[in-house]
Amino acid sequence: MDFFELTTQPIDITSVARRVVPPECGATVTLDGYARRFTKDKASGEVRETEYLVYEAYEPMAIKEMRILVQRVKQEFEIANVGIVHRLGKLEIGETSVVISVASPHRRAAFAACEWLIKELKKTVPIWKKE
Repeated sequence: MDFFELTTQPIDITSVARRVVPPECGATVTLDGYARRFTKDKASGEVRETEYLVYEAYEPMAIKEMRILVQRVKQEFEIANVGIVHRLGKLEIGETSVVISVASPHRRAAFAACEWLIKELKKTVPIWKKE
């Protein structure tokens, strides 16, 4: 079963991963994206320290875009189920901001789909991060 959600509560990584597992699959790949202390600016190369993160979203559009991503990824890769949960609000360093879990019959497709999903989510879903 596919799902995509926004929450202001801490995300339980294991429960997200287990929600996508059907009996016909042999692999689940789960990404745990979390707030890190140091960030390197891509343009200048400068490293800056982060105290905390705040995530905001245009929620109706974010859910709509996540739904589209799930439809697209299932057309691109041989996978069974996808789960995406993104946290909103203030996150301390080390707290999980996003979990993406992909179940597939074979691991290669699950890894590729998970990588594709995080890249596309950052590009297309209206969720904004403030450091």
